[in-house]
Amino acid sequence: MTYCVAMKLDAGMVFASDTRTNAGVDNISRVDKMHVFAKRGDRVIVALSAGNLSITQNAINQIERTAKESPDAPNINSVTSLYDAAELIGNTLREVRQREGEYLRAQNIDSSASFIVGGQIAGEAPRLFLIYAEGNFIECSGEAPFFQNGEIKYGKPVIDRVISPSLSLADAIKLTLVSFDSTMRSNISVGLPIDLLVYPAGSLDAGGQHRIEDTDPYFRELGTLWNEGLKRAFASIPVPDGFAPRS
Repeated sequence: MTYCVAMKLDAGMVFASDTRTNAGVDNISRVDKMHVFAKRGDRVIVALSAGNLSITQNAINQIERTAKESPDAPNINSVTSLYDAAELIGNTLREVRQREGEYLRAQNIDSSASFIVGGQIAGEAPRLFLIYAEGNFIECSGEAPFFQNGEIKYGKPVIDRVISPSLSLADAIKLTLVSFDSTMRSNISVGLPIDLLVYPAGSLDAGGQHRIEDTDPYFRELGTLWNEGLKRAFASIPVPDGFAPRS
């Protein structure tokens, strides 16, 4: 399985993905699910993939091959807006699924896949999109400035309670990692390392990339503090009158 999250804030954007892939409990490996297309001063486009690995890898390979072999055709390096980038990736995902889906279904293999695509192209503000398996997509807006894909249910509650467009990038990083800690505690199919990219709005620079390994001291401390803090918060809540049995 997979867990990916991206946030679009006033200060910039945060992207994160786990790297675990498994075909059973005894066949676990690492794979990159964060794909960065960047040209400093011109564009930073980040795609986070979830779902069938062969489908997402084929889609990314096709996007990269088109940019390299057909530079005069519309490609990820020439689109002039993030909307166009989302449309390009969505169309490619649809094409790959149409080509491969029949063969996968014949083997009872789910071909579903999705992408979160965001970043900034010179001349427009940062934008964030969620691309569904069918290739259609929606754009992030309003007071819930984030998207998730993959195993979303464990990390979503904490994000829902804390996030707002005014959140600082530092707090957004902390919130993102708490959501990963919560997900990993409840689902063993999501695991370290975590790929993290922090993008300050207007920088047009993808240099803020980090890989968080299982030896990372901050992530370990964060998990411990979050766990202890939840226990203290729970213990501080009064017992509801009229519900608890009397001793």
